[in-house]
Amino acid sequence: MKDYKKFICLTAAVCLLGAAAFCGYHIYDHYAHEAEQTEAFEEIAAIVEQAQTEDSNAPEVPLTEEENVLAEYGGLFLKNTDMVGWLSIAGTTVNYPVMQTPNAPNYYLKRNFDKEYSDLGTPYIQENCDLASSDNLVIYGHHIKGGKMFGALEDYKSQSFYEEHKTIQFDTLTQRGEYEIVAVFKTVAYSSQGFRYYDFVDAENEDEFNAYIEKCKELALYETGVNAEYGDRLITLSTCEYSAQNGRLVVVAKKAV
Repeated sequence: MKDYKKFICLTAAVCLLGAAAFCGYHIYDHYAHEAEQTEAFEEIAAIVEQAQTEDSNAPEVPLTEEENVLAEYGGLFLKNTDMVGWLSIAGTTVNYPVMQTPNAPNYYLKRNFDKEYSDLGTPYIQENCDLASSDNLVIYGHHIKGGKMFGALEDYKSQSFYEEHKTIQFDTLTQRGEYEIVAVFKTVAYSSQGFRYYDFVDAENEDEFNAYIEKCKELALYETGVNAEYGDRLITLSTCEYSAQNGRLVVVAKKAV
């Protein structure tokens, strides 16, 4: 009987050690993958930065008969034509290509720039947004710990951080754009209790546009002093927020004139 109990204890210990090793491996694998993908995005950003300083040597890449892709984005666009722009916020880790796949919503939720599986995904624009004409471009990104991807937006919960980072740079492939932050707020998705900010893409009239801005201001964590008027172009950055189930942290900004 004593030997049997020893056998059971030994078996349980081996199982626990095996489970611990299995969990440890997957944790290591997750962080190794995250580090690898972070480095890949840094390399992409370095390509853009280099092209910005050597744009005279960059080949012209036509987008339409009338327009060429901006020099710093031409090489990346040739690698992946799902790229529609570039998003950056000075003083943060946000410095990423932005994708859009109208016929495959959320395609880049779990894919990197090279269309391979990635926990980090790649920032992407909602499928029904038109970069040339929509009043509001809704851009999604994962909330990754350590300020990676749109995890960097977490700092915008603090007004003091906002005061030092009031603008967002969002370039399309053919035009550079600076955006002034109008409001930062929290809400919940997929609930009648939440604000369906992602439904607002094209305003049918001035009243609808104003209603969107008023709701953003109502939910705002603090006052930015920046407002938006009908005719302004907006971007809305969206990421997960973990203080509530299906929580979202949202940053709304208008294009500077």
